[in-house]
Amino acid sequence: MRPSRPSLATAAVLGAVLALSACGGTEPEADAVPPAVDRVEPIAEDVAPVLPTVVTDATGAEITIDSADAIVPLSGSLSEIVFTLGLGDAVVARDITATFEQAADLPIVSHGHDISAEGVLSLQPDLILAETSSGPQTALDQISAAGVPIVVFEPAKGIDSASERIAAVAAALGVDDLGAELITRTEASIAAATEGIDLSDPPRVAFLYLRGSASVYMIGANDSGATSLIEAAGGIDAGAAELEGDFIELTPEALAAAAPDVILVMDKGLESVGGIDGLLEIPGVAQTPAGEAGRIAHLPDGIMLNYGPRTGDVVADLAAQLHGDAS
Repeated sequence: MRPSRPSLATAAVLGAVLALSACGGTEPEADAVPPAVDRVEPIAEDVAPVLPTVVTDATGAEITIDSADAIVPLSGSLSEIVFTLGLGDAVVARDITATFEQAADLPIVSHGHDISAEGVLSLQPDLILAETSSGPQTALDQISAAGVPIVVFEPAKGIDSASERIAAVAAALGVDDLGAELITRTEASIAAATEGIDLSDPPRVAFLYLRGSASVYMIGANDSGATSLIEAAGGIDAGAAELEGDFIELTPEALAAAAPDVILVMDKGLESVGGIDGLLEIPGVAQTPAGEAGRIAHLPDGIMLNYGPRTGDVVADLAAQLHGDAS
């Protein structure tokens, strides 16, 4: 029998702590997780958008964009696309999940989709970029009532989302040509990362979402968002193959069903449980093939599931860990 999805309470806890992916808080350090340079590479400089544009967003609304001089992207993924299109100078605020270096000094106006309408409006933006999961809706309504246009995009769901999202953001910002260039660069990077991967004996990979400081321990199932990344890197998503839902509670039974050869975690999650030694102390982990072999792969929180311009880098990093020394 397959484990069921988590209770509403468990799901609510997971949603509440997702914002911690971008910040260290007071979680313990883990020597096993090396610091990574977190930067984006703009496709161009001194970009002049061709405006106005008229777009139909993910809600079906037709939005006219007259100005993009003061942009607020309400997710790290959208921020990454805007900056990589060369429009970073127009961004006046960020979500806490925008962790790359160029955005570091911007004021934070949302925490994992918990938006401060007052904080946004105090910066006098002329354009808001949101996702269908952004909220609360009352905050978005308050921003919209102040006359600021909000363009809503579908969230990133997998590698196939990257080109679509880049094209959609570029169209809204009046830089379609740069969007096409960035798509070409992104797809080439992903193709290069997947070239030559040995697929003869793909390892089973379980994606664990961990926040030890909040006592949150979850395993990704068939709707976690990690499947396409794992498959592109030459692995099998063990959770997706055996478990139903998005994330379920991490139990010895769930781990036994997944039977991973490699465990994949985000850097902050690994830090939060005290590194690899702490991870192996979680019930059931040490008894998996991955735990027995010490095969733990880790990726930066602020980029792992963005599915955008840097996805090729993420695939290459994970592939190297899966098919080399993943500890």
